[in-house]
Amino acid sequence: MRRKASLVLLAFAVFFAALSPLLRWYAFPRLAKIPANQYQDMVLEAKGATLLDYGTMKARKVSKVTIVQTLKGNVEAAKQIEETAGRDVVVWDGLSYVQGPDGKMVSKIPERYIFDAHSQAPVHATGEMVDGDPVKRTGIEFKWPFLTQKRDYEYFDAQTRTTNPIHYKGTQNFRGLKVYYFEQTIPWTKVAFPKTMPVKGITPESVAKTGTTRWYSTVRKFWVEPVTGAPVYGEEIHKEELRGGTLLGDRDKVTAFAGHVKMREDYIEHTVDLVKSNRTLVLLMTSYLPWGFLVLGALLLALSLWLEARSRRPADPEPAKSSTPEPVSA
Repeated sequence: MRRKASLVLLAFAVFFAALSPLLRWYAFPRLAKIPANQYQDMVLEAKGATLLDYGTMKARKVSKVTIVQTLKGNVEAAKQIEETAGRDVVVWDGLSYVQGPDGKMVSKIPERYIFDAHSQAPVHATGEMVDGDPVKRTGIEFKWPFLTQKRDYEYFDAQTRTTNPIHYKGTQNFRGLKVYYFEQTIPWTKVAFPKTMPVKGITPESVAKTGTTRWYSTVRKFWVEPVTGAPVYGEEIHKEELRGGTLLGDRDKVTAFAGHVKMREDYIEHTVDLVKSNRTLVLLMTSYLPWGFLVLGALLLALSLWLEARSRRPADPEPAKSSTPEPVSA
């Protein structure tokens, strides 16, 4: 019986030892994916910002500028692209909507971002765009890969339609989570006017005829939870200017928007809670279960060898019978 038990334990030891790397290197890349139908929104605010009054064409201080960012998974578009891409794809239809303190629209820029569901690497397909302009992204946008590393990444900037390094600046603690801090600086760059302008009747084409151009610069900051690759907090020191042309009269430039953009508190709390729960699921596949199965396999192997050694030990000899004759009673 000991011999049979040791063989059974040995089989389980081999099974769990093989399951450990299989779960980490085979199952994890296939199971840890961004859902194709994911929907998320984020509200950011720039308090005490500077905003251009298009009625007077003068910059003024305002109490607050609000930016609402939405990302909506397009399942049908993802299925069509997967047929030719040969991998799981996510299509996010995004919108960045900026409004002033009076609730009126300042700008709105739509995007379509197509990427690999596991690695977050961009996938190039028809429909990839920013504000109606076709683009071919390189680098990440919105989200870092699972198991983010302590290194620089390439990050796509929607305003300039270019990819630039975003630098790892160190590890910090953010509301109970270990996070990696990344920072990117976009120098002053000439960019296109949004297709939808804040004043009725004004179009990018009509502005271009005046000779006035739009310039943009930002310092982008992200605090990223490395296991999930999800930013738990973000900021931008954002600046936009209009320069030259007859639209500005005798002025060389005027500030269109300048402010320190930060995530709103309720969205920070929601994001941190969501990331904490998803972090546990990723750790189960990458750390907890693989190491647990490996340790369990080692324990079962040790127990199997111990039982095998016990089964091979010779049985204890029976005590010899006494040769002294039994006394006879009369």
